[in-house]
Amino acid sequence: MFTFLHTYIPNPIFISVGSINIYWYGFFVVLGIIMAIAIAAKLASYYQIKKDTIFDLSFWLIIFGLLGARIYHVFLELPFYLKQPLDIFKIWNGGLAIHGGILVGVIVLYFYIKKYRINFWQISAIAVPGLALGQAIGRWGNYFNQELFGKATNLSWGIPIDIVNRPFEYLNYEYFQPTFLYESIGSLLIFFLLITLHALIIKKKIKFESWMLVISYLISYSLLRFGLEFVRIDTTPIIAGLRFPQWISLAIIIVSVLIIFIKYKPKAKYLK
Repeated sequence: MFTFLHTYIPNPIFISVGSINIYWYGFFVVLGIIMAIAIAAKLASYYQIKKDTIFDLSFWLIIFGLLGARIYHVFLELPFYLKQPLDIFKIWNGGLAIHGGILVGVIVLYFYIKKYRINFWQISAIAVPGLALGQAIGRWGNYFNQELFGKATNLSWGIPIDIVNRPFEYLNYEYFQPTFLYESIGSLLIFFLLITLHALIIKKKIKFESWMLVISYLISYSLLRFGLEFVRIDTTPIIAGLRFPQWISLAIIIVSVLIIFIKYKPKAKYLK
Protein backbone atom coordinates (compact mmCIF):
# COMPACT_ATOMS: atom_id res chain seq x y z
CA MET A 1 0.00 0.00 0.00
CA PHE A 2 2.81 2.39 0.89
CA THR A 3 4.44 1.88 -2.52
CA PHE A 4 1.13 2.64 -4.22
CA LEU A 5 0.63 5.83 -2.20
CA HIS A 6 4.20 6.90 -2.98
CA THR A 7 3.65 6.72 -6.74
CA TYR A 8 -0.04 7.39 -7.28
CA ILE A 9 -1.44 10.90 -7.79
CA PRO A 10 -5.16 10.78 -6.92
CA ASN A 11 -7.98 12.39 -8.86
CA PRO A 12 -10.49 14.16 -6.57
CA ILE A 13 -13.42 13.14 -8.81
CA PHE A 14 -14.89 9.71 -8.08
CA ILE A 15 -17.53 9.54 -10.82
CA SER A 16 -18.60 11.94 -13.54
CA VAL A 17 -22.09 11.73 -15.02
CA GLY A 18 -22.42 14.37 -17.71
CA SER A 19 -21.78 17.70 -16.03
CA ILE A 20 -22.29 16.23 -12.55
CA ASN A 21 -19.20 15.26 -10.56
CA ILE A 22 -19.22 13.04 -7.49
CA TYR A 23 -16.09 13.62 -5.43
CA TRP A 24 -14.11 11.10 -3.43
CA TYR A 25 -14.25 13.52 -0.51
CA GLY A 26 -18.04 13.41 -0.39
CA PHE A 27 -18.06 9.65 -0.94
CA PHE A 28 -15.82 9.00 2.06
CA VAL A 29 -17.68 11.48 4.28
CA VAL A 30 -21.01 9.82 3.47
CA LEU A 31 -19.52 6.33 3.90
CA GLY A 32 -18.08 7.35 7.27
CA ILE A 33 -21.45 8.70 8.41
CA ILE A 34 -23.28 5.53 7.32
CA MET A 35 -20.80 3.30 9.13
CA ALA A 36 -20.96 5.47 12.26
CA ILE A 37 -24.77 5.23 12.37
CA ALA A 38 -24.68 1.48 11.71
CA ILE A 39 -22.24 0.89 14.58
CA ALA A 40 -24.26 3.08 16.96
CA ALA A 41 -27.54 1.37 16.02
CA LYS A 42 -26.00 -2.07 16.58
CA LEU A 43 -24.59 -1.10 19.98
CA ALA A 44 -27.89 0.52 20.99
CA SER A 45 -29.67 -2.82 20.63
CA TYR A 46 -27.41 -4.33 23.30
CA TYR A 47 -28.27 -1.53 25.73
CA GLN A 48 -32.04 -1.70 25.17
CA ILE A 49 -32.12 1.63 23.34
CA LYS A 50 -34.46 1.85 20.35
CA LYS A 51 -32.78 2.17 16.96
CA ASP A 52 -35.29 4.90 16.08
CA THR A 53 -33.72 7.00 18.82
CA ILE A 54 -30.30 6.59 17.19
CA PHE A 55 -31.61 7.40 13.71
CA ASP A 56 -33.51 10.45 14.95
CA LEU A 57 -30.52 11.77 16.89
CA SER A 58 -28.19 11.02 13.95
CA PHE A 59 -30.29 13.23 11.67
CA TRP A 60 -29.70 16.29 13.86
CA LEU A 61 -26.08 15.42 14.58
CA ILE A 62 -25.31 15.11 10.86
CA ILE A 63 -26.90 18.45 9.96
CA PHE A 64 -25.45 20.52 12.78
CA GLY A 65 -22.22 18.50 13.02
CA LEU A 66 -21.36 19.18 9.38
CA LEU A 67 -22.33 22.84 9.84
CA GLY A 68 -20.13 23.13 12.92
CA ALA A 69 -17.24 21.36 11.20
CA ARG A 70 -17.45 23.75 8.26
CA ILE A 71 -17.71 26.90 10.38
CA TYR A 72 -14.72 25.80 12.46
CA HIS A 73 -12.68 25.16 9.30
CA VAL A 74 -13.60 28.56 7.86
CA PHE A 75 -12.50 30.19 11.11
CA LEU A 76 -9.12 28.45 10.93
CA GLU A 77 -8.54 29.78 7.41
CA LEU A 78 -10.46 33.04 7.79
CA PRO A 79 -8.03 35.26 5.80
CA PHE A 80 -8.50 33.04 2.72
CA TYR A 81 -12.29 32.95 2.98
CA LEU A 82 -12.52 36.70 3.50
CA LYS A 83 -10.89 37.05 0.09
CA GLN A 84 -12.90 34.20 -1.45
CA PRO A 85 -16.26 34.23 0.40
CA LEU A 86 -18.07 32.07 -2.17
CA ASP A 87 -15.60 29.24 -1.45
CA ILE A 88 -17.24 28.88 1.96
CA PHE A 89 -20.03 26.95 0.22
CA LYS A 90 -17.72 24.71 -1.86
CA ILE A 91 -17.71 21.89 0.63
CA TRP A 92 -16.77 19.35 -2.05
CA ASN A 93 -13.30 20.92 -2.08
CA GLY A 94 -12.81 19.72 1.48
CA GLY A 95 -12.78 21.65 4.71
CA LEU A 96 -14.58 19.85 7.54
CA ALA A 97 -12.80 20.21 10.90
CA ILE A 98 -13.62 17.39 13.31
CA HIS A 99 -13.20 19.59 16.40
CA GLY A 100 -16.00 21.83 15.18
CA GLY A 101 -18.22 18.83 14.55
CA ILE A 102 -17.55 17.42 18.02
CA LEU A 103 -18.20 20.71 19.82
CA VAL A 104 -21.47 21.36 18.01
CA GLY A 105 -22.41 17.70 18.35
CA VAL A 106 -22.13 17.95 22.15
CA ILE A 107 -24.45 20.97 22.12
CA VAL A 108 -27.01 19.14 19.95
CA LEU A 109 -26.77 16.09 22.18
CA TYR A 110 -27.35 18.20 25.30
CA PHE A 111 -30.62 19.64 24.00
CA TYR A 112 -31.71 16.26 22.64
CA ILE A 113 -31.28 14.43 25.94
CA LYS A 114 -33.01 17.27 27.82
CA LYS A 115 -36.02 16.86 25.55
CA TYR A 116 -36.19 13.06 25.50
CA ARG A 117 -34.64 12.37 28.94
CA ILE A 118 -31.86 10.10 27.71
CA ASN A 119 -28.69 9.41 29.66
CA PHE A 120 -25.99 11.67 28.21
CA TRP A 121 -23.04 9.41 28.97
CA GLN A 122 -24.70 6.24 27.71
CA ILE A 123 -25.77 7.68 24.37
CA SER A 124 -22.36 9.32 23.97
CA ALA A 125 -20.60 6.03 24.73
CA ILE A 126 -22.67 4.36 22.04
CA ALA A 127 -21.76 7.09 19.55
CA VAL A 128 -17.98 7.39 20.00
CA PRO A 129 -16.87 4.07 18.42
CA GLY A 130 -18.73 4.95 15.22
CA LEU A 131 -17.35 8.48 15.37
CA ALA A 132 -13.79 7.13 15.50
CA LEU A 133 -14.47 4.75 12.60
CA GLY A 134 -16.10 7.56 10.61
CA GLN A 135 -13.00 9.69 11.13
CA ALA A 136 -10.76 6.83 9.98
CA ILE A 137 -12.78 6.52 6.77
CA GLY A 138 -13.37 10.21 6.17
CA ARG A 139 -9.67 11.11 6.29
CA TRP A 140 -9.19 9.35 2.96
CA GLY A 141 -11.19 12.15 1.40
CA ASN A 142 -8.33 14.48 2.33
CA TYR A 143 -5.94 12.22 0.45
CA PHE A 144 -7.92 12.41 -2.80
CA ASN A 145 -8.27 16.18 -2.40
CA GLN A 146 -4.51 16.45 -1.76
CA GLU A 147 -5.04 18.51 1.39
CA LEU A 148 -3.99 18.45 5.05
CA PHE A 149 -0.73 16.70 4.27
CA GLY A 150 2.38 17.09 6.39
CA LYS A 151 5.89 18.37 5.98
CA ALA A 152 8.12 17.50 3.02
CA THR A 153 9.83 14.15 3.40
CA ASN A 154 12.17 11.67 1.74
CA LEU A 155 10.51 8.69 3.42
CA SER A 156 9.46 5.83 1.16
CA TRP A 157 5.81 6.30 2.16
CA GLY A 158 5.74 10.03 1.40
CA ILE A 159 2.90 10.98 -0.94
CA PRO A 160 3.36 13.08 -4.11
CA ILE A 161 1.50 16.40 -4.06
CA ASP A 162 0.68 18.25 -7.27
CA ILE A 163 2.54 21.57 -7.48
CA VAL A 164 -0.75 23.54 -7.50
CA ASN A 165 -1.61 22.11 -4.07
CA ARG A 166 1.77 22.79 -2.42
CA PRO A 167 2.30 25.77 -0.10
CA PHE A 168 4.52 28.43 -1.65
CA GLU A 169 7.49 27.63 0.59
CA TYR A 170 7.34 23.96 -0.48
CA LEU A 171 7.14 24.39 -4.26
CA ASN A 172 10.49 22.67 -4.77
CA TYR A 173 9.45 19.55 -2.83
CA GLU A 174 7.47 16.66 -4.31
CA TYR A 175 6.78 14.23 -1.46
CA PHE A 176 5.03 14.98 1.83
CA GLN A 177 4.06 13.23 5.04
CA PRO A 178 0.69 11.41 4.67
CA THR A 179 -0.85 12.81 7.84
CA PHE A 180 -4.28 11.68 6.62
CA LEU A 181 -2.99 8.10 6.81
CA TYR A 182 -1.50 8.56 10.29
CA GLU A 183 -4.79 9.93 11.61
CA SER A 184 -6.81 7.28 9.79
CA ILE A 185 -4.75 4.47 11.34
CA GLY A 186 -4.82 6.15 14.76
CA SER A 187 -8.60 6.61 14.62
CA LEU A 188 -9.02 2.99 13.53
CA LEU A 189 -7.02 1.84 16.55
CA ILE A 190 -9.20 4.02 18.80
CA PHE A 191 -12.28 2.42 17.23
CA PHE A 192 -10.99 -1.09 17.97
CA LEU A 193 -10.19 -0.06 21.55
CA LEU A 194 -13.68 1.34 22.14
CA ILE A 195 -15.54 -1.51 20.43
CA THR A 196 -13.50 -4.02 22.44
CA LEU A 197 -14.41 -2.24 25.68
CA HIS A 198 -18.08 -2.29 24.66
CA ALA A 199 -17.88 -6.02 23.93
CA LEU A 200 -16.31 -6.70 27.35
CA ILE A 201 -18.96 -4.57 29.07
CA ILE A 202 -21.82 -6.30 27.25
CA LYS A 203 -20.41 -9.73 28.18
CA LYS A 204 -19.97 -8.45 31.76
CA LYS A 205 -16.25 -9.20 31.67
CA ILE A 206 -15.34 -5.77 33.04
CA LYS A 207 -17.03 -2.99 34.96
CA PHE A 208 -16.55 0.10 32.83
CA GLU A 209 -19.01 2.97 33.06
CA SER A 210 -20.30 4.85 30.03
CA TRP A 211 -18.52 8.08 30.93
CA MET A 212 -15.20 6.21 30.97
CA LEU A 213 -15.71 5.16 27.35
CA VAL A 214 -16.41 8.73 26.30
CA ILE A 215 -13.38 10.07 28.17
CA SER A 216 -11.23 7.32 26.64
CA TYR A 217 -12.21 8.56 23.17
CA LEU A 218 -11.73 12.24 23.99
CA ILE A 219 -8.28 11.81 25.51
CA SER A 220 -6.96 9.28 22.97
CA TYR A 221 -8.10 11.26 19.94
CA SER A 222 -6.91 14.56 21.40
CA LEU A 223 -3.46 13.08 22.04
CA LEU A 224 -3.37 11.74 18.49
CA ARG A 225 -4.39 15.07 17.02
CA PHE A 226 -2.03 17.07 19.24
CA GLY A 227 0.92 15.02 18.01
CA LEU A 228 -0.06 15.14 14.34
CA GLU A 229 -0.32 18.92 14.40
CA PHE A 230 3.47 19.08 14.73
CA VAL A 231 3.68 17.48 11.28
CA ARG A 232 0.82 19.20 9.45
CA ILE A 233 1.53 22.37 7.48
CA ASP A 234 -1.96 23.57 6.55
CA THR A 235 -2.90 27.13 7.49
CA THR A 236 -4.15 27.65 11.03
CA PRO A 237 -3.72 30.29 13.77
CA ILE A 238 -0.60 29.81 15.89
CA ILE A 239 -0.70 30.89 19.53
CA ALA A 240 2.37 30.75 21.78
CA GLY A 241 4.11 28.37 19.41
CA LEU A 242 1.22 25.89 19.20
CA ARG A 243 -1.30 25.47 16.41
CA PHE A 244 -4.91 26.29 17.28
CA PRO A 245 -6.11 22.63 17.01
CA GLN A 246 -3.43 21.74 19.55
CA TRP A 247 -4.88 24.23 22.02
CA ILE A 248 -8.35 22.77 21.43
CA SER A 249 -6.94 19.27 21.97
CA LEU A 250 -5.29 20.40 25.21
CA ALA A 251 -8.55 21.98 26.37
CA ILE A 252 -10.43 18.73 25.71
CA ILE A 253 -7.80 16.75 27.61
CA ILE A 254 -7.93 19.14 30.57
CA VAL A 255 -11.75 19.01 30.71
CA SER A 256 -11.60 15.21 30.45
CA VAL A 257 -9.13 14.98 33.34
CA LEU A 258 -11.32 17.31 35.43
CA ILE A 259 -14.29 15.03 34.78
CA ILE A 260 -12.22 12.05 35.98
CA PHE A 261 -11.33 13.90 39.19
CA ILE A 262 -14.95 14.92 39.74
CA LYS A 263 -16.20 11.38 39.18
CA TYR A 264 -13.61 9.91 41.54
CA LYS A 265 -13.68 12.72 44.10
CA PRO A 266 -14.24 11.09 47.50
CA LYS A 267 -17.39 12.16 49.26
CA ALA A 268 -16.81 14.36 52.29
CA LYS A 269 -17.35 12.68 55.62
CA TYR A 270 -19.06 14.69 58.31
CA LEU A 271 -18.84 14.08 62.01
CA LYS A 272 -22.13 13.27 63.61
